[in-house]
Amino acid sequence: MEPDKNANIKVIIGLTLIHFTGDFYNAFINPLLPVFVDKFTLTLTQVGLITGTSRFFAFIVQPTVGYLADRYRTRFFILGGPLLAIVFISLVGIAPGFLVLLSFIAIGSIGSAMFHPSVAGMVSTYAGRHLGFSMSIFNMGGTLAFGIGPLFITSIVGMYGLGATPYTMILGLMLMVLLFRIIPSPQGEGLRDLGFIRSLKEILGGVWKSIALIWVVMVLRAYVGVSFRTFIPILYAQKGYSLVAIGTVVSLLSVSGAFSGLLAGHLADRIGYKPVFYSAHALSMPSLIVLLYAPGSWVYASAAIAGLFIMATLPLGVAMAQELAPRGRSMVSSLMMGLAFGMGGMMAPITGKLADIFSIPSTLLALAIIPLLTIGLVRFLPEITNERRAR
Repeated sequence: MEPDKNANIKVIIGLTLIHFTGDFYNAFINPLLPVFVDKFTLTLTQVGLITGTSRFFAFIVQPTVGYLADRYRTRFFILGGPLLAIVFISLVGIAPGFLVLLSFIAIGSIGSAMFHPSVAGMVSTYAGRHLGFSMSIFNMGGTLAFGIGPLFITSIVGMYGLGATPYTMILGLMLMVLLFRIIPSPQGEGLRDLGFIRSLKEILGGVWKSIALIWVVMVLRAYVGVSFRTFIPILYAQKGYSLVAIGTVVSLLSVSGAFSGLLAGHLADRIGYKPVFYSAHALSMPSLIVLLYAPGSWVYASAAIAGLFIMATLPLGVAMAQELAPRGRSMVSSLMMGLAFGMGGMMAPITGKLADIFSIPSTLLALAIIPLLTIGLVRFLPEITNERRAR
């Protein structure tokens, strides 16, 4: 299917709702980490292992699903993935031990990883000439989920206790009934007769160096973002903030990121990707440092500002890769969202170990410098011209 000039709004909204539903449940984990620490007496290394386990399955599953989605027309990944996340993440509150907790998170994370490549690949099919903005709308579904989910689950657990989490799956199952009716099958990219390696060669061709460079930038961005999202709740719990306050901080990080992603996508369609990368990465470092040391109620404003900059370029990396390699949209989406985000998240146990040794503030302060350093890599990223878009 050749994309039309105008975006198919109904399909884009449906795909965004899929993104929201799957990530809404995945967003329950980080704000509940202080509760898991108390319940199971966890070290910071074990806290990092929880996040690392979740990202590991994104690392493993998404490239495989991206490869299959480019070969076959099926809704299995699109609808089956969110169902796994809805059911198993909802069960974390009744896990009897740390290993069972890890198992529930792992299965739910597999579900979350399953739908991302197919759904992100479909966005470019229905986006028309507005890929950057459409990808930002799609990304907004996930970032809003990570904004609303923490506030929702901390309110439920604060009022009814951890044992109430299984009841939250009712909302997700109701929404899945609606999505089953409106989501079309993916189109595929005509790569069915090619093997995995030949598919990669066909998809990446002469742009593999550019794709690899975008991937490295996305990995570093993901590592910093995941580390802050994992250990800021623990740090604020140590400072005496309530569970609901911590959930609010995590929500603000993501909600502000949703709106900055929209703005970034709009600007990238008009002035190019690289100027947006430069601005967002340069301003990420000071905003993250302020988040570490903001006093009292200033933590809420600092969380919103930090989210604006650290989350802004997530949809841009995906959109840029899709424009460079349009024949394998699902595959390159999995590289930017799954492989990059997974690799960055798998490094969270390293952050946890360093935090056990040097403290959380000292470790996160060092990590806050990384976005500034990536500006040197952004300089070598390709610029997407209108001529390339037309082709």
